[in-house]
Amino acid sequence: MAKKQKYYVVWKGRKPGIYNNWKECKKQIEQFSGAQYKSFDDLKLAEKAFTESYDQYKGKITTSKKPKLTPEEIAKFGKPIYPSLAVDAAASGNPGKMEYQGVDAKTGKRYFHRGPMLNSTNNIGEFLALVHAISFLKKHQDNRPIYTDSRIAMSWVKAKKARTKLKQNADNQDSFELIARAENWLKNNSYNNPILKWETKAWGEIPADFGRK
Repeated sequence: MAKKQKYYVVWKGRKPGIYNNWKECKKQIEQFSGAQYKSFDDLKLAEKAFTESYDQYKGKITTSKKPKLTPEEIAKFGKPIYPSLAVDAAASGNPGKMEYQGVDAKTGKRYFHRGPMLNSTNNIGEFLALVHAISFLKKHQDNRPIYTDSRIAMSWVKAKKARTKLKQNADNQDSFELIARAENWLKNNSYNNPILKWETKAWGEIPADFGRK
């Protein structure tokens, strides 16, 4: 059986961030006074934790596994709306190589794809994908709903601001240029597309998922 991938959040260390192997995590915390870190078995859970405080996770179980829903519980979520567009992002490491895409939620037809972009994050990709989808559909006068599985991206779009903690550097300049364009677009445009949460626990992975879990 293959060893399950672990992700290590370092809140306080030589270089805070999310690492996908213990060796790199250890470099950040070994002999570092007051180091704060924890392992997670799911990247999105690790990303969420990194935006919050260490105290919220200290001593808690950090597995993403949840009991399967009953048919009655699934029925409460209803079914996805079609036609619609779905977006998702994937990052190898956090920060790391990131890409995002938008697809037809029913057929899987790809409408757009960007990346890979270096030294970026999954949250940034989710935000850029969502704004890309909004602007893409407005350009085509298409008011269909847009699905995302990221509540963080939804909140950033609502605020018209990418609230990332990532620092800009030469490697991720393209990501930050896209962030600036996305924020500017949101501030200067309106749209009628409903932004909806894809209910993964009831419907499975979002159709735009890159299938790397």
